[in-house]
Amino acid sequence: MNSKAPAIKTFGELKKAGYSARSIRDELRSNLLKAIGEGRQAFEGIHGYEDTVIPELERAILSRHHINLLGLRGQAKTRLARLMLNLLDEWIPVIAGSEVNDDPFSPLSYFGRHQLAEHKDATPISWLHRSDRFFEKLATPDVTIADLIGDVDPIKAANLKLPYSDERVIHFGMIPRANRCIFVINELPDLQARIQVALFNILQEGDIQIRGFQLRFNFDLQFVFTANPEDYTNRGSIVTPLKDRIGSQILTHYPSSVEVARKITMQEARLDEAQQKNIRVPELALELIERIGFEARQSEYIDSKSGISARMSISAYENLVSSAELRMIKHRKASTTVRLSDFANITPALTGKMEMAYEGEQEGARSVASILVGAAVKSMFESYFSKVPKMEKQNVRGIYQDLVDWFKNKEEEFVLSETMDDTTYAKQLDSIKPLTALLQRFHPDIPKSEAAFMKEVLLWGLAESKKLSLVQVRDTISFGSSQEDVLKDIMGR
Repeated sequence: MNSKAPAIKTFGELKKAGYSARSIRDELRSNLLKAIGEGRQAFEGIHGYEDTVIPELERAILSRHHINLLGLRGQAKTRLARLMLNLLDEWIPVIAGSEVNDDPFSPLSYFGRHQLAEHKDATPISWLHRSDRFFEKLATPDVTIADLIGDVDPIKAANLKLPYSDERVIHFGMIPRANRCIFVINELPDLQARIQVALFNILQEGDIQIRGFQLRFNFDLQFVFTANPEDYTNRGSIVTPLKDRIGSQILTHYPSSVEVARKITMQEARLDEAQQKNIRVPELALELIERIGFEARQSEYIDSKSGISARMSISAYENLVSSAELRMIKHRKASTTVRLSDFANITPALTGKMEMAYEGEQEGARSVASILVGAAVKSMFESYFSKVPKMEKQNVRGIYQDLVDWFKNKEEEFVLSETMDDTTYAKQLDSIKPLTALLQRFHPDIPKSEAAFMKEVLLWGLAESKKLSLVQVRDTISFGSSQEDVLKDIMGR
């Protein structure tokens, strides 16, 4: 909750209180230095940027630069801009009624100058909280100069009976109204070049021109721009003179490790209290969620210029929990645990987050989603168990041979179904004795709560390594002998 605004109501009281006005970029610089000096984090909740993006952003703020955050989608660019609000003074004084947040010590608008000239020390003062000092505009092709900067208002001219030559007929756009604020323009390359040109003087000289009015307004703004890399498809670019006027361009990036990605997902996922209490998510499941994202970012099926947003992992996690919750409700149970087989149900959370390359278009979105899940499972399998080499040696093959033979000798396929409750599901996995033996061999100290999931990882991993077969049909997953073993049996080998 916001603290109470200062009690000062007039310009005279403000001067007596010894208030000293400063620019927004000086505010940001001073408050950042104070936070660093006190050991406080200026950008809470941002993970993975501690040694890369955040130091560069801090240097840009200390240098009083306008900033361009350049990176693929889902890299917290807008979040970083919004967190800069925490570095502003909590309250600043403005001339009451000013539409451009006039500083009482140096008013810009006709209204502000007139108020100060008429009322002097009795000029009414209001207070603007930092939460109201953030303006954000998504750059779209239909944005006009009038939207951003302003235009002549014929209705105002008629009502006030003023000629068009009087500056009072001007209707200010978003940028002048954001005076003394942080102004963010998202997806800057999407802004038409002629509109970008209109920003030149605001960034450099601080003046604007509206329908012939040459207004020398020293606007006090902190600009933050966000953009995807300019070579991404044909969306446009940032014109060179505008880039030249932006002090710092900072490159953002995706998480460098599964651990960092997991922190982001757990922080951003929206689960209600009942889901958090009743749905247990194994640590291995949380790891697998992030591995899917990492696989997607290096997949030949995905357009690498588009990127894979962190929102994919967040949505997939929420969907995974909901899948387990639905099963719990159907079985009328009070709680349940996420299974690896639940990952078959997260496809809708993946398909909308991927922009396909040509190869991906040929496969289809749902097929690509299944491929990514399989690749992530195989990656996890090879992290926790011995790899299955392409050119198998007898002693390496022997590690999994008992398990492979178990499936080979089984007359029916082994089925894991959504209709199984947690107890039946665990018993079904425990019935595979070679599977339990392998788990004891590789992970003798694994917690009981993680054991069932790890067994599924082993089965899926062997299936992805072509040692077993795997078939998904609606709410069931079946494991059996590999096609190679089946062909050998048919041929009598």
